[in-house]
Amino acid sequence: MENQLSNGFVNNGLKARIAGSAFAFRGYNVTNLGKSPELLAHPAYGPTVRRVLDDVSEICADKAGMEFDLVRDVRERRGTTLKTFARDVALIVGMEIAQIDLLKEFFGLGVGDAKLMFGYSIGELSALVAGKVFEVDQILPIPVVLAPDCAELARDVTMGILFTRGPVLRMEEVKRLCVQVSSEGEGLIFPSAYLAPNTVLLLGQGSTISRFVDLMHERFSEKVYLKRNKNRWPPMHTPLLWERHIGNRTATMLHKVAGGFTAPIPKVISCVTGGATYNDFNSRETLTKWVDHPQLLWDVVYKTLSEGVHLVIHVGPEPNLIPGTFQRLRTTVAAQLDKRLLTRWGGWVASGIVRRNPWVGAMMSSNAALLHAPFVDQIILEDWLLEQKVE
Repeated sequence: MENQLSNGFVNNGLKARIAGSAFAFRGYNVTNLGKSPELLAHPAYGPTVRRVLDDVSEICADKAGMEFDLVRDVRERRGTTLKTFARDVALIVGMEIAQIDLLKEFFGLGVGDAKLMFGYSIGELSALVAGKVFEVDQILPIPVVLAPDCAELARDVTMGILFTRGPVLRMEEVKRLCVQVSSEGEGLIFPSAYLAPNTVLLLGQGSTISRFVDLMHERFSEKVYLKRNKNRWPPMHTPLLWERHIGNRTATMLHKVAGGFTAPIPKVISCVTGGATYNDFNSRETLTKWVDHPQLLWDVVYKTLSEGVHLVIHVGPEPNLIPGTFQRLRTTVAAQLDKRLLTRWGGWVASGIVRRNPWVGAMMSSNAALLHAPFVDQIILEDWLLEQKVE
């Protein structure tokens, strides 16, 4: 991500730009450590990271009745499996909080200085903690307690990445076909995330992904493709969680915790609604929908661009989905605006990018915010922290 993921900002440079920035919190992935071991071992940062991870471990152990030692997990570089889903959720949120604390403690910069925040999946919970809507001990135990059931549901779930090589994907038809396949009684299949106008993540039980593939070419007028992901994924953000009543259980738990009566500062663009819809009382309603509603990542990306954000600061261990989304959009829009921006790779590459992404050109005529994409810089916060000279 050359020229865009600029981690070398000195403190003064970041301070000058943070007012026009957005903090983006990553979600669950098949790798969740990132640079956490380096931050934990850092002579200056280590004590803060350890304190946060110990606090989160104690909170989760007390509320969930499980053994948690996140410091040990980080030191031993323990990998991710479905059996570690609860610990992974706790680690992601813990490290996101730790990185934000380090930014404040050592550089005097906080999320309150930024223009907005957003988070993908688990990251939205971290954004609400950072925005002072909930304390970590109020909100984190809920997904941790429910994590084993979510992971168990992944036993026969397959992820499919549905996409076109250019035209906009008709999302209503995607949902319609999912409903049709589900109605055949062999399992449920639903969208889990809308990543771009031509890309959606599907999660399906049993053979439903294969059945979707059998029917999709006669349903869609455009040429569509589906790539299966080899990993097993807890079916978060889909109605597949209805099987264990996880939405209702989440709502019940949310209504029994304190907090949630403050609007986030700065505002949080929600992947549940696609807008800055959190106010001083509706966080419980939104987070209940967070369980079984698809993540509207594209809506959030577009909203971020429309707000004039010029710097996205990625929080969490080894973020990749959100940085990759902004980078692809940057490259594609730049190619649409001026093919000469990519001449060092050769003109045929630039024209190929344009041909593969005609939806961007079509949208740019009516969505001026996309024109801003080539001018948005990105920082991976864990890398930036490790590059700074601190004592």
